[in-house]
Amino acid sequence: MLASVCPAVGQAWELREVPTPVPGPGEVLIRVHASGLCRNDVWLTDGTYPYPPIEPTIVGHEPAGEVVEVGAGVTSRRVGDRVGATWIQGGCGSCDHCRLNLPVTGITGMNCVSPAMTGLTRPGGHAEYLAVPASSTVLLPDDLPYEMAAPLLCAGYTSWSALRAGNPQPHERVAVLGIGGLGHLAVQFSRACGFETVAVTSSPDKTELARGLGADHVVSDGEGLAKIGGADVVVVTGTSYEAAAECLSGLRVNGRMVLATIDPAGSFTIDPSRQFFAKGQTILGATHNGLPYLIEALDLAASGAVTAHIEVFPKEEIAEAVDRVAAGDVRFRAVVTY
Repeated sequence: MLASVCPAVGQAWELREVPTPVPGPGEVLIRVHASGLCRNDVWLTDGTYPYPPIEPTIVGHEPAGEVVEVGAGVTSRRVGDRVGATWIQGGCGSCDHCRLNLPVTGITGMNCVSPAMTGLTRPGGHAEYLAVPASSTVLLPDDLPYEMAAPLLCAGYTSWSALRAGNPQPHERVAVLGIGGLGHLAVQFSRACGFETVAVTSSPDKTELARGLGADHVVSDGEGLAKIGGADVVVVTGTSYEAAAECLSGLRVNGRMVLATIDPAGSFTIDPSRQFFAKGQTILGATHNGLPYLIEALDLAASGAVTAHIEVFPKEEIAEAVDRVAAGDVRFRAVVTY
């Protein structure tokens, strides 16, 4: 099969012929039709994060495709099923974390001492075929194209889980900080639920775009958010913890801020002068919070309430796709077809 392989840290990805995987017991073989290209994929191969211990280095955790073979013992999936594969495939089953019996196919599975992770500890989805546990797949709605489903498998999963974690109430206002791959979906999820929604972006050229996504208001920072009355829930989808901390100035009393993204170079700090202790506020972490959240996100996309804005690249253009994602030159998600 053909796969997008990173030869070594910092080197350009390239198409290579590699052996087609064989599904083991409990696994399915997926013919990948589309795989979202996440910024984390780039960070895994450019040296920002530890380089994945897989050979060949095939990353990617947003693969959508068709089951073409099932391994021994699989009864939940059959050939022809349209599925997506999740980032966390499962835990070791015996460490202290696994003994808590938390959902290992959510991001809590990362707390396992030896998790199986698509594109991080196991071969990823940027290839023509992928073998994964059947239990770590979800059925895709019939009318949701593979290219549109792929970004929902991480970006949509993350933003919807974060909104749910913030638990906004019918009378409350939601703000989304960062209008990118996650944020453009979070704004739509919020509006689909009927919440008054504020987009917080420091990019002036995203103002009208954010309104088109459903934002009732667009401000540039926490000070601007405070000036329009603040928000009860702030979903942080940008990659700057400094901007997130600044946005606390726009978080209302008893408000919740949900950190749903990663700043690989920064740390989240609270300025004592904000008197955080006196405002009853909560800082939460959330990303992939369990397969029911992913299924909900896919259903919202299939209904037309939420649309991933994507740029599609054929597999032959993988190096260009990676370069453009690294440069922040894709709005809002690159999807590679295989």
